Amino acid sequence: MTYPAAYIDYLIYFHAERDYFECHEILEEHWKTTSRGSANSHWVALIQIAVALYHERRGNIKGAERMLTNARRLISAHPAPIQKLGLHSEELILLLDERYKRLSSESEFVDLNLPIKDSALLELCLNKSQQLRVTWCSPSVLSNTQLIHKHTLRDRQPVIDERANQLKRRQNNKEKK
Repeated sequence: MTYPAAYIDYLIYFHAERDYFECHEILEEHWKTTSRGSANSHWVALIQIAVALYHERRGNIKGAERMLTNARRLISAHPAPIQKLGLHSEELILLLDERYKRLSSESEFVDLNLPIKDSALLELCLNKSQQLRVTWCSPSVLSNTQLIHKHTLRDRQPVIDERANQLKRRQNNKEKK
């Protein structure tokens, strides 16, 4: 089976670098290039899982609960696309349920590993991790503030510039009509 490059990158960021914010960025960009709707809700579910872990690791338990609930709902409603991505959907639902219960226990953050059932996908990810010199299933480095608070520490200027350009284009299109 061939998987989108963005998905492989997501899995590397998720399992090796534990950069859940980057998981969100990469997969959201990919999702935006696909047709939207329930047929592609699996991308949204995977994005929400990464965002949930990002929130949890930062101590935003309410945000984590909301994202886990949404992801679980999407996966339960549409398990086949998750399975086509080489993941075990039933096991993933159980992991999300356990994670949700764990949020209220005030325990230290522990990373989640997605249940990859496609051995070829796992081997591909392990090989890519080795090439990138990152360790598969390594724990989050909780002392890395750049990793933990990435959304507040990153340079937002390119995003701000792009939004301004899009607004200007829309305004120009309205003026032409």
